[in-house]
Amino acid sequence: MTTPFGKAVRHLRERKGVSQKEMALALGVSAAYLSALEHGRRGMPSFDFLQRVAGYFNIIWDEAEDLFRIAQISDPRVVIDTAGLPPEYTAFANRLSAEIRGLPPETVRRLAGILEKACNSRAKLR
Repeated sequence: MTTPFGKAVRHLRERKGVSQKEMALALGVSAAYLSALEHGRRGMPSFDFLQRVAGYFNIIWDEAEDLFRIAQISDPRVVIDTAGLPPEYTAFANRLSAEIRGLPPETVRRLAGILEKACNSRAKLR
């Protein structure tokens, strides 16, 4: 398994034609760390690391912003704080936590679409 960030880094690395070991050496990290990032076994990397990745691949500012955004949504160990929210929010978060591994990909895509529409509607109201 991987994360959106791991997938993006692997794509950039393969597009450049470099190995994990070569990239890790250039960025000043271990190949094991880079492998763990690519395979979703590490949380969000530091801002410093993200800047080094952007520099290594000569990514322009817009692409770098996309990469940073992808990194923010790629932490494989998510914590949802529902303190102060109505009880149904806490129940929903806990149910999702308990059930997410068994959900089919199509269901996850549909739920993501519902969330995206709700966020877009809320943003338009602001």
